[in-house]
Amino acid sequence: MPDIHGQLLARSDDRYAIVVSRFNDLVTERLKEGAIETLVRHGGSRDNITVVWVSGAFELPIVADELAKSGRYAAVIALGAVIQGETTHHDYINHAVAQGLMQAGQNSGCPVLFGVLTCSTMDQALNRAGGKAGNKGHEAALAAIDTVDVLRRVRAAQ
Repeated sequence: MPDIHGQLLARSDDRYAIVVSRFNDLVTERLKEGAIETLVRHGGSRDNITVVWVSGAFELPIVADELAKSGRYAAVIALGAVIQGETTHHDYINHAVAQGLMQAGQNSGCPVLFGVLTCSTMDQALNRAGGKAGNKGHEAALAAIDTVDVLRRVRAAQ
């Protein structure tokens, strides 16, 4: 089998869903904007992007799973920001969200991308939401475009 590489070119007719946590919306709003701008810059249509807001990061997997199983989307991008507090609560949230999003993608066959920040401080989160460390929403959207194209190529080669 030849090497298969994705291209970072979204089809204008592909539909993308972005699930965004309202908790820490100072951060997640920036992640969302980075993801949308990236999808459009790489050929996607703003009209084919659905944004769904959920309460917090813990709610991302169930909604992402429902969107992925709907068959309406080429990919689902989950965006959130879990910032460490005084307890270990964040560890449980981070693990559950990562596991749930992975399972949603595997069970549906639709790529579900992990764009959830897991930071120690708000400054770290802001740096990863358009600050000096880039925008992880942008990176999640690039991964979505690439994964959609790779899956198309793999499925066509079978």
